[in-house]
Amino acid sequence: MSRATLEAHAVILAGGRGTRFWPRSRTRTPKQLLNIVGGNTMLEQTVARLAPLFPARRTWVVTNSQQAAAVRSQVPRAARGHVLSEPAGRNTAAAIGLAAIHLLRESRSGDALMAVLPADHYVAQAGRYRRIVRAALRAAEAPGDMVVLGTPPTRAETGFGYIERGKLASRGKPPVFEVRRFTEKPAPALARRYVSSGNYYWNAGMFFWRVSTFLAALEKLLPTTHAALLRLAETIGTPRYAAALKRTYTKLANISVDYAILEPATRARGAERVLVVPAEVGWSDIGSWTAVYELLARAPGENVSAGPFHALDASGNFLWSPRKFVAAIGVRDLVVVETPDALLLCPRDRAQDVGKIVKWLEQRKLRRLL
Repeated sequence: MSRATLEAHAVILAGGRGTRFWPRSRTRTPKQLLNIVGGNTMLEQTVARLAPLFPARRTWVVTNSQQAAAVRSQVPRAARGHVLSEPAGRNTAAAIGLAAIHLLRESRSGDALMAVLPADHYVAQAGRYRRIVRAALRAAEAPGDMVVLGTPPTRAETGFGYIERGKLASRGKPPVFEVRRFTEKPAPALARRYVSSGNYYWNAGMFFWRVSTFLAALEKLLPTTHAALLRLAETIGTPRYAAALKRTYTKLANISVDYAILEPATRARGAERVLVVPAEVGWSDIGSWTAVYELLARAPGENVSAGPFHALDASGNFLWSPRKFVAAIGVRDLVVVETPDALLLCPRDRAQDVGKIVKWLEQRKLRRLL
């Protein structure tokens, strides 16, 4: 097949709950559907950033049934028919597989390129990012090649996955390297060694491959899931699809694409090859309120507020109360987030623990706060 016949499609993953952004992030209005940074929602920013590369008719979003209506309202009209709703969360391998079978059915050439991208990440340098995405798509045109974007680490972060680069695969701009191995959430000492070596990148969760390449890897590594998805594909566009999706989806393997496909492919050294493209684009996964503060603060110790405020002997605070005046006196490095029914108070260095509050609310079945 000629490479020129392959259309490239963006597949945006937008099914997460964003529990660390409680109390703003809720089941029906999670992080990706909120204006966490900037005036537009994270999903709207992602679609706009990709629009010069992927027209709306080649933009897909995978979400869940609780968020599907809100997602459709935030994407261009031509993309609303490409919002795929999961009846249950089964992690990223299943979500990408669902998109892959839809692309397979829709593609006129029998194959297509997939750019799999998160809905809720921040990219400061949009133009440079698009150039790197183009390079990743070019690299992914070769059958069997699977491409990931790697962000140069700025600190010894233990909450991210790391990619170790191997030998140079292409001398283009940007260069492309083979992936030697993936390491998930290393211990602090190991993370420091990774950063100092200069041979590691953060795994930004952005993947590029042919539909045929992904499905071949899925057949090899998750054959039961592959077979179930192909049976489901036969019902797409028919009245049987909704019932078949509900019946099939909960039986799919609940595993991330990293664990299911990419890590085994780097170990097997078989027909598939995993490549990494360095992507220094001002990336952040915006994983907590602390990350939002770090993006918005223009100087160390600055107070960041969503609305009017006055600080007296107070510094380093993140204040989200857009409808009320906030007075901060003698407090340091706090996160304060107010909604009509809840108020969050925590030190900035404990913002990762907000998800534990959500679990506590779930255990007590306080659904009105979820």
